[in-house]
This record gives sequence, C-alpha cells and structure tokens, in this order.
Amino acid sequence: MSDYKAFNVELADKVAHVVINRPEKINAMNADFWSEIIDIFRWIEDTDQVRAVVISGAGKHFSSGIDLMMLASLGSKMGPDVGRNAQMLRRKILELQASFNAVDNCSKPVLAAIHGYCLGGAIDLVSACDMRYSTVDAQFSIKEIDIGMAADVGTLQRLPRIIGDGMMRELAYTGRTIDGVEAQRIGLVNRTYDSPEALLDGVMGIAREIAAKSPIAVRGTKEMIRYMRDHRVDDGLEYIATWNAAMLQSVDLRVAMAAHMSKQKPEFAD
Repeated sequence: MSDYKAFNVELADKVAHVVINRPEKINAMNADFWSEIIDIFRWIEDTDQVRAVVISGAGKHFSSGIDLMMLASLGSKMGPDVGRNAQMLRRKILELQASFNAVDNCSKPVLAAIHGYCLGGAIDLVSACDMRYSTVDAQFSIKEIDIGMAADVGTLQRLPRIIGDGMMRELAYTGRTIDGVEAQRIGLVNRTYDSPEALLDGVMGIAREIAAKSPIAVRGTKEMIRYMRDHRVDDGLEYIATWNAAMLQSVDLRVAMAAHMSKQKPEFAD
C-alpha cells in the first residue's frame, strides 16, 4: 500500500479499511480524493488477501461531499466558447464518475460506515457500496440541488434501486436532510448504531464475517446481484448456470461441505 493524501488504508483480518482522511476539511472530496480512490480500489482488486472492504471517515463526519474549491477551480477554466466549456466539463464529470465506478465494480463486498455528515458527493459514494450502516444521528442529504445542479456521479442512477424511485425523487428535489433513523426506515442503511465507535465495531464485525466465507462464493454472489440490475431473470439464470459450471469445481465447495459435516469452522485459501 502507498501513502495517500486523502486516505488512510489498512489491511487486517482480510478486511481493507479505507478511511477518508481530511477531517480538518470535513472530509471534503478534493482532487487527491478522486484520483486516489481509483488507485486504492485497483489495489483491492489485485490483492487476494483482501476479501471485504469498509469505508469510513476520520474525525466527526463521514464526508461533506465534493470540495467546493475544486468546483470553483473548474469554473475558472471556462472561457467564452460554450462548446469547448461543455466538452471540458463533460470530460471532468466522466472522470469523477469513474472514481465511484471503481467502487461499484469492485468484485469484493464494500461496506460503508457513516457518521456525522454524508452530503452531496458522499451520497454518490455510499450508493456505490454494497451495504450502508450509520449512527442514529448521521445526517444524509442529496445536497446538489441547493447549489444549483443535478447530482452527476451516481446518486440519481444508483439510489432508486436502494430506496425506491419516489423517495429518491423527494430527497433529490428538496435536498432535505434525514437522520440515521429515517435512513434505516427507507432502506438507505441496513442498521444503525448509537455511537461512531459502536458503528465501526459493528461494521468491521460484519466485514470479518464476510471475509471468513469462501472468496469464490462471495465473488460469484456479488457478480450475480450486480448483473441482475440490468438484465431479465432468464438472462440471470443463464449466467449463473454458466458461471457455476466452472465455480462449483472449486475446492472451496468441498472445504465448506466437510466443515459443515464436521461442525468445524472452514478455512479458505485466498
């Protein structure tokens, strides 16, 4: 692992803990954040010892979203030609989208542990994760509407599949803030905790439980769930049949069955 300016990354018990580490700036997402997260998830993808990922924020908040100074710097680059401005902005938006696509496309489960602010771009980030957990007093808001823009790096595309279309529209149109209790009620988070410490302990425990399972089985399960977002049921059944024609030959299946029969905890190779 390399040193990062916007993150701390640790690997323990086969769980990679990715911490947004700009607490003095409320973990706002600056230029380093957007480039480094791609490198981090490339490392996660390439490292067999990593079987699950937890994303959290240092300090009092998860993240306040995109760094407004970065937006301002984009504005300063615009000139008199609308066509060239549009081309420059489109290129930049696609670059930012690629950062969270790296999270969404990760073959390993990604869990978000959210406390304090989770605003704007932070909603885009957690929408790209497999599961979300928060403190009861966490604050969520699709904040882009309040700065005169539509969210453009994943919230409007991914969140309807998580909380439903109608609720997503309400939050996106109004920009209103919800707490962890309401977030759990609408399905944005799976579970809430009373404190940041309890949150991180709980989420790391879930991640370690996933990491103890067969990595072949976990990867196949995630791949099938992701595939079904954009395909029909019969397509998905055909895909899993082809996938498992190979994967059921893995030694993991024999290890799991033997452990189950002997009531022992299985140990799977990376």
